[in-house]
Amino acid sequence: MSEWFAMGGHGLYIWGSYFVTALFMIVEVILVMRRRRSLVQRLGRMIRMKDSEVSG
Repeated sequence: MSEWFAMGGHGLYIWGSYFVTALFMIVEVILVMRRRRSLVQRLGRMIRMKDSEVSG
């Protein structure tokens, strides 16, 4: 099993690249979720402003 993780002496680079890729994928998901939340809030404010202009 340890030989499989070592991958012929290149395990550090291989597992490191997997780790960095997974980290970037997680960060990307978090950034997309934050951007979506910001967009939904901004659209909600715009709708409320438009409704208040129409009723007022």
